[in-house]
Amino acid sequence: MTGVTIHDTRFRALLPEGAEVVTLFAGGAFCEGPVWFADLGCLLWSDIPNNRILRWTADGHVSVFREPSHFANGNTRDPWGRLVTCEHVTRRVTRTELDGSITVIADRHAGGRLNSPNDVVVKSDGSVWFTDPDYGLRQEMPGAAREQAKDNVFRVDTSGRISVVVDDFVKPNGLCFSPDESLLYIADSAVSDGPQFPSHIRRFRVHDDGTLSGGEVFMTTVGIPDGLRIDTKGNVWTSAGSGVNCYAPAGDFLGRIAFAHAVTNVAFGGPGRSRLFVTAGPGLYAIDTNAVGALRP
Repeated sequence: MTGVTIHDTRFRALLPEGAEVVTLFAGGAFCEGPVWFADLGCLLWSDIPNNRILRWTADGHVSVFREPSHFANGNTRDPWGRLVTCEHVTRRVTRTELDGSITVIADRHAGGRLNSPNDVVVKSDGSVWFTDPDYGLRQEMPGAAREQAKDNVFRVDTSGRISVVVDDFVKPNGLCFSPDESLLYIADSAVSDGPQFPSHIRRFRVHDDGTLSGGEVFMTTVGIPDGLRIDTKGNVWTSAGSGVNCYAPAGDFLGRIAFAHAVTNVAFGGPGRSRLFVTAGPGLYAIDTNAVGALRP
């Protein structure tokens, strides 16, 4: 398997013999936020600098799903199949209703606009959890006033109330629940600003009242940990520089899949949710696995 590094023999069982990375699209600028729509047989992802969300279908066709996208970044689906998106220039998290209309989930906290929501997940109870670093504020809106003192992780409950669940990250980025939603993994990608800053994923316990505890470092990597997803066995698949690293539930490093560009995000999809879709640089890529992505994206 070209470009695959086995660090633990358990990783061999997670990839079919002869599995290879395939290029699905290479015409973007900087791609992020893949999310699989099994019922529609397509994958959506963001091409941030080109201000659009793209759609890939299993016949290999790529089309524009939304343009302009307000420089959308992370995407996910909620339990009702609706698209949930982080938008940079509007500084908000939105939901695309089944009729195509847009609902704003969150755009302000404590009287100020959000920084630039980055990645988002939705728990099975309908609560929306998202990270709010200032990357988009700096990149797409230079000179715009910062109105949040910190780069927080937020939760929006089913009544629409927004609250800070973690406030001690330098640059919170990708996030993902464990299959049973008892754990929340959150990446800190602050190493993008210099080697003295964090480059790790932390793990929190999730409580019934929507609060978190713990927050110990689950893994540390060379290369930016941006987006991450988890399989049904609890293995964590995360971007790590120009590759995807896989970690066992206990944090053991299992193996790595190399890519030609820095990886941003990953998502499981395809038949049986066993295909790993990867956004990296200008492109969308995929590799077949023996893992099954957890049902919650």
